[in-house]
Amino acid sequence: MLKRKIESVLLDWKNTPNKSPLIIKGQRQCGKTYSVCAFAEKNYKYVVYLNFIKNPNYISIFNGSLEVDNLIIMMSALLNNEIKFVPHETIIILDEIQDCPEARTSLKFFKEDGRFDVIGTGSLLGVKGYGKQPKSIPVGSETLIEMKPLDFEEFLWANGIGEDVINKLREYFENTQPVPDALHNKMQELLLQYTVVGGMPEVVQNFVDNKQMNIVLQLQRNIIRSYEDDMIKYANDKDKPLIRECFQSIPKQLSKENKKFQYAKIKKGAFSSQFIGSLQWIEDAGIISRCYNLEIPELPHDGNAIDDKFKVYMSDTGLFVSMLEDGTQFDILQGNLYGYKGAIFENLVADIFTKMGRKLYYYHKDSGLEVDFVTRYNGGCYLVEVKATTGNTKSSKTIISHPEKYHVDGLIKLGKYNIGRVDKILTLPIYLGFLLTKY
Repeated sequence: MLKRKIESVLLDWKNTPNKSPLIIKGQRQCGKTYSVCAFAEKNYKYVVYLNFIKNPNYISIFNGSLEVDNLIIMMSALLNNEIKFVPHETIIILDEIQDCPEARTSLKFFKEDGRFDVIGTGSLLGVKGYGKQPKSIPVGSETLIEMKPLDFEEFLWANGIGEDVINKLREYFENTQPVPDALHNKMQELLLQYTVVGGMPEVVQNFVDNKQMNIVLQLQRNIIRSYEDDMIKYANDKDKPLIRECFQSIPKQLSKENKKFQYAKIKKGAFSSQFIGSLQWIEDAGIISRCYNLEIPELPHDGNAIDDKFKVYMSDTGLFVSMLEDGTQFDILQGNLYGYKGAIFENLVADIFTKMGRKLYYYHKDSGLEVDFVTRYNGGCYLVEVKATTGNTKSSKTIISHPEKYHVDGLIKLGKYNIGRVDKILTLPIYLGFLLTKY
């Protein structure tokens, strides 16, 4: 069983007085159902589980009155005799809640009633063209959180790296001391494995159990196909072919030297108004993350972001690698990245940052200044350069050498380095990126 950080989030929610029902959204197959059911079995005497996709008959429970007593009568009539509704000992799980809008509306009444804990999960919540929207979204009566695939720290746990090792890495990081060679080399190896495996739970578990990269790739491509099937099944008819074309262009977009997303790269003659909704659909499904260009690299980043200039990264690095040509896994594990090395390692850092909850920004000017990422760290504005191998950081050094023009506090170099600092430049191995937790 994979250890997930959401376990502590769920336990904190359970122990919160007068809590609201919980909604967990996230891309398909990121582990929502498994984590919620495992938590429920461990922490409640009785578990009521409704999956509206697997059993559409459950939708009828919510077709009439949404009073809690009526819902209990309807649930107990459809479910097996072992189910009991005992106040404060029973949890109700509404899986794939986006397929039953009235179930989401009912959360308001469960909140007011207060006898039962309720968790809803959804993969396509809020995705345009998917199903009917609730007549009334219970604003103030639900707590919404987003779950993502395993992050790098969870991947380390899955591969037997305990808290003692991670705490030691944190100690080296906080004291700006180099990581000893043996541990440094092991962590570099695990980082490359994470780059190709990513964090989809089924894929990680298979990798941990079998270490067979051909099966890893097959599972990842099955997930990609399931996403493409969703695009065909659930999108509006006029958008279906556009969404797939947009999605399939992502590796090509990231292979360009200027990685700004260009609609014309989707296919010849494409333009933004034709595909802007398609890209939004993919983002709403949790499959991609946008990284916005900044007018100027300074805080607040939201206020300086340019809405129509952005890069697009896959939310999970392993799925991104699986979209590249056969043999890429082997090349990455061998350290031979060739032309795609920039795209792969930028997507890796985007994966690490987004799974930490960081929004993504970068800086690019026509004059030639370009910085991979810009982020808030330790209360300041920091440039972040990602280098698959040692490389120049001329743009960043130019920016930090002109404090009269740019309000930047420093530069973080992520690459095949060990820990070090020279003036305003902090050098880190990419595998320590998950420790950049101070905002």
